[in-house]
Amino acid sequence: MNDSNSSGPLQGLRVIEMAGIGPGPFCGMLLADMGAEVIVIERPAAMRSLGAGEAMNRGKRSICLDLKDPLALNAAQGLINSADALIEGYRPGVMERLGLGPAVFADSNSRLVYGRVTGWGQTGPLAKAAGHDINYVALTGALSIAGREGKAPSLPATLLGDMAGGAMFLAFGLVCALLETRQSGRGQVIDAAMIDGVGMLTALIHSMRATQQWRDQPAQNFFLHSSPFYDSFECADGHHVTLGAIEPQFYRELLLRLDLSDVDPAQQYDSQQWPALRLRVAERIKSRSREEWRLLLEGSDVCFAPVLSLAEAAQHPHQQARGNFVSVDGHLQPNPAPRFSRSQTRSPQAGPTPGADTQAVLESLGMSAQQIELLTQSDQAR
Repeated sequence: MNDSNSSGPLQGLRVIEMAGIGPGPFCGMLLADMGAEVIVIERPAAMRSLGAGEAMNRGKRSICLDLKDPLALNAAQGLINSADALIEGYRPGVMERLGLGPAVFADSNSRLVYGRVTGWGQTGPLAKAAGHDINYVALTGALSIAGREGKAPSLPATLLGDMAGGAMFLAFGLVCALLETRQSGRGQVIDAAMIDGVGMLTALIHSMRATQQWRDQPAQNFFLHSSPFYDSFECADGHHVTLGAIEPQFYRELLLRLDLSDVDPAQQYDSQQWPALRLRVAERIKSRSREEWRLLLEGSDVCFAPVLSLAEAAQHPHQQARGNFVSVDGHLQPNPAPRFSRSQTRSPQAGPTPGADTQAVLESLGMSAQQIELLTQSDQAR
């Protein structure tokens, strides 16, 4: 991987990111990792609440502008007019009230791809309501498929709604629109709603339900933590391991390695037998430590992996062999993904402090030293 001057597959693309939290900064990070020039417009310090943090600002440039100041607003408009794409994650109508809505740039930058990511979308009865990741996942039905019988469903924080349903679909939409712009010469607005994206992620489940391969009843659905061959199980040391032996050949291998040769593998999907066999599997797993099971099962066809903490994951031999994590200023960061046969992605580095590039970026827009001084003094006074 190369440094911040990398010739990634998106080199030459300029993206303006309106500072925020969650999916917007993550989408900007994805694009910056791939070589795009991403410039974050930050609010002045006194108006700032939560920031993206250094990890998700890696590879970006940062300027501070008080958009209530006409001079700063003019600078922001000039910056957006110089860009190929914009990312914003405010509630519907906020960018319009700021004077930075899509209509403002319809003539001055007709090729602009305007990326908008929200939880509920730009339209619909909930469009202007507050919400967070767990709410969007719940309304799509996806949260219901994460439950255990008799227990409330739960899911990993931020991953499904914010990052997968929001940021990833926003990035996909932006790249699709940028490719279309090459042919049409016209930009367009991307409405990336997390509720839409998470709904798309359930496509496989809906397909399985249509062919009666998916059961809504947890006791009859191995995905829903009721089977003896697809779940996480506690080890003797209190740690956990996961088994995912769905296919018959993998299930037979699992029975063999757990010394359960008296179990008929042909009855794998007889859910009436699951409770009793699940108890036996749980007893077997709890008889050894996580490390003992790792040495016995890892790399085999039983579909096995230990449940690791974030810190442990970075030290696992497979993760290290692929170089999936890097330490930046003493803190772990995931390396860019995916990988390319020719193009080089950027190596993660510490993100800029808010406003670190204000002077250089404004100079590139042709602003005078006096104008820049007025803007920076205005920011420092707040």
